[in-house]
Amino acid sequence: MRHQIHDLLAPLPGTARQIHSFHFGPQQAKGKVYIQASLHADELPGMLVAWHLKQRLAELEAAGRLRSEIVLVPVANPVGLEQVLMDVPLGRYDLESGQNFNRWFVDLSEEIGNAIEGQLNDDAQHNLELIRTSLRNALARQTPTTQLQSQRLTLQRLACDADMVLDLHCDFESVVHLYTTPEAWPQVEPLARYMEAQASLLATDSGGQSFDECFTLLWWQLRERFGEQFEIPLGSFSVTVELRGQGDVNHPLASRDCQALIDYLIQFDAIVGETKPQPPLPYPATPLAGVEPVTTPVGGLLVYCATPGQYLEAGQQIAEIIDPVHDKVTPIHCTAAGLLYARSLRRMATAGMVIAHVAGAEAYRSGYLLSP
Repeated sequence: MRHQIHDLLAPLPGTARQIHSFHFGPQQAKGKVYIQASLHADELPGMLVAWHLKQRLAELEAAGRLRSEIVLVPVANPVGLEQVLMDVPLGRYDLESGQNFNRWFVDLSEEIGNAIEGQLNDDAQHNLELIRTSLRNALARQTPTTQLQSQRLTLQRLACDADMVLDLHCDFESVVHLYTTPEAWPQVEPLARYMEAQASLLATDSGGQSFDECFTLLWWQLRERFGEQFEIPLGSFSVTVELRGQGDVNHPLASRDCQALIDYLIQFDAIVGETKPQPPLPYPATPLAGVEPVTTPVGGLLVYCATPGQYLEAGQQIAEIIDPVHDKVTPIHCTAAGLLYARSLRRMATAGMVIAHVAGAEAYRSGYLLSP
């Protein structure tokens, strides 16, 4: 294992932070896998899974079973991790800028496309290496001016040349689910099965230039630009894995998730071992544009009558909102059928608040598809 320390731009003297990356695998590695946890710093199940994974990868490396380089960043957001206000962790948004930590990573697709035009040929491997080299160089030229930009660039530089990028998150209260692209789904489906993901949500561009999409979108856009002339491979695919809810931080679940990741990495040929049979997929992959963010038109006490993992029929009641002053009870229903995969932790709702997400089979939304 090689431990690397990456200094972030300090906003003030004496306030410097660092990102720690752990690199496993042989010197002459076959490919690269990048895994990070807790980019939203108040989402901690992935951090515990990463800790378990670090121990397992050290054992596998010592046994000579690693084929690929595997880069692990267990604490991807030291900036947000320190944001605690009056005993409440605030790890989703940067308090200085108000920006979501998992949005607006650098988009270099046009710059890379301009740089490689005229150098592409009919050799897919040549094109793959050319694009990766150009991407590394372009990221190296970027100069951050804020701590947040510095953190984003550090993570992009670590992951930009990986074949696979896994970003470990969680929701408020939820079942295991994941986000990836339709193009990557054939490679990601085994992961969904090993993780027993109850929802798999697919979109090529969900808006917001999130960490996972800053890689997949680059390759997709280059294929759109040059694909009719040259063979551009899908040089990287990314997955955001949502490991249940914020309170699901315990060793039994983390150990189970760690083993599922190991099983997938064996199936992916990054680790030497016997490929395990894939469990059945609990719920088919559905478009992210088919997700219904269920909102409440009124505020009040939020009392759920449906739980994450429950399949709902169109029009089925999810919750009720109780006004304890005027004794009014407002039932809240979903519009279309689908799987209730996540719901809010809050129990006092405000008017217009999203209280749950239901994965429907038919796409009906467009534009920005992510949560704020």
